[in-house]
Amino acid sequence: MGFSVGIVGKPSSGKTSFTNAACMTDFKVGSYPFTTIEANVGVTHVRTRCACADFNVDDDPKNSICIDRVRLVPIKLIDVAGLVPGAHEGRGMGNQFLDDLRQADVLIHIVDASGGLDSEGQEVDAGSHDPADDVRFLEDELVEWMLGIVQKDWRRITGRVRSEGTKLEELLLEKLSGLNITRGHILRAMRDSGLKADAADKWTDEETRNFVRTLQKIAKPIIIAANKIDRPTAEDNFKRLQAEFPDYLIVPVSALTEKVLKDLERKGVIKYIPGDDDFEIQDQSGLKESEIDQLRKIKEQILKKYGGSGVQNLLNRAVFDYLHMITVYPVHDANSLTDSDGNVLPDVYLVPEGTTAKEFAGYIHTDLMDSFIHGIDARTKMRISDKHVLKDRDVIKIVSAKGSK
Repeated sequence: MGFSVGIVGKPSSGKTSFTNAACMTDFKVGSYPFTTIEANVGVTHVRTRCACADFNVDDDPKNSICIDRVRLVPIKLIDVAGLVPGAHEGRGMGNQFLDDLRQADVLIHIVDASGGLDSEGQEVDAGSHDPADDVRFLEDELVEWMLGIVQKDWRRITGRVRSEGTKLEELLLEKLSGLNITRGHILRAMRDSGLKADAADKWTDEETRNFVRTLQKIAKPIIIAANKIDRPTAEDNFKRLQAEFPDYLIVPVSALTEKVLKDLERKGVIKYIPGDDDFEIQDQSGLKESEIDQLRKIKEQILKKYGGSGVQNLLNRAVFDYLHMITVYPVHDANSLTDSDGNVLPDVYLVPEGTTAKEFAGYIHTDLMDSFIHGIDARTKMRISDKHVLKDRDVIKIVSAKGSK
């Protein structure tokens, strides 16, 4: 798990409920600001078609889970302290929030779609607060935070670019690498902003802010979870959010529904695969008539209407659409698809699109990368070179001078 998904939003918007639902943890939940003081870190899963379906074999997962040919692959979630306006100036838990945010690669912004919380996270009448304000304010706080880092020593930096010919992206990388921002992110933001690095000393304040705003969207992309979609005022707000922010991915979510379904699944009452738009009642004996009726409503009014609770959909979109990850399975034997103990397709790794066979060996162990000889594609049984670019659901044997995986 070399990357992280950050769960962000104002206090009481449902961030911790979302994390608890996704990870089945029991982090403290409260309807008052700053219930989350320090970041809660949990492990959840993204779902993807398992390679066992391609080969028509029964697998023995070790680092993940496989249910009905669906592989659930672990990822890390960071539920950070609730954010209030002025966080970049240290208001509320602002400094803690922004420090936690450094390690996140993509952000899921939990918005109370019912409009039942003011800008500080205090309860108000449902529908009286505009959730669009929350979207704008989070984006603004992130931009102001990053702008403060970029503009510190700006004159000295641009002076070095002008007088010494030092590359601007190298100097910015020194300042921003602690935020999980790469040289590629910086170069793309400059290109998309239409700005010339060698003229950085002549950038206006507005041009610098535009560059940082573009960098934020590239390096810390935001997906919006329209949470509490099950509440009466939420659906209209969700539609307005979609109309007002057409460039954002906005997903209707009921974190509470996901938590209820996973609790019942764990107790053996229902069969439910996270992300499905349906479930099967396995044991009705322990359920009251009112509980059966509630489950019927969940199925009809949330799962069928929105294609699921939204929690799993968001996680999948964050990892596969925004971080552009693929799944790759290493095996010891390319014919039997087993590890050295005979387990079939035991492990799966999430790696970025464009990963080569040799780079993938490094995800398993640095020694394998250093001593890489070649790989074997389990589908074709052909040798693949160090520069061979892997595809989603590839099953690969790594041959190295120190043995094979």
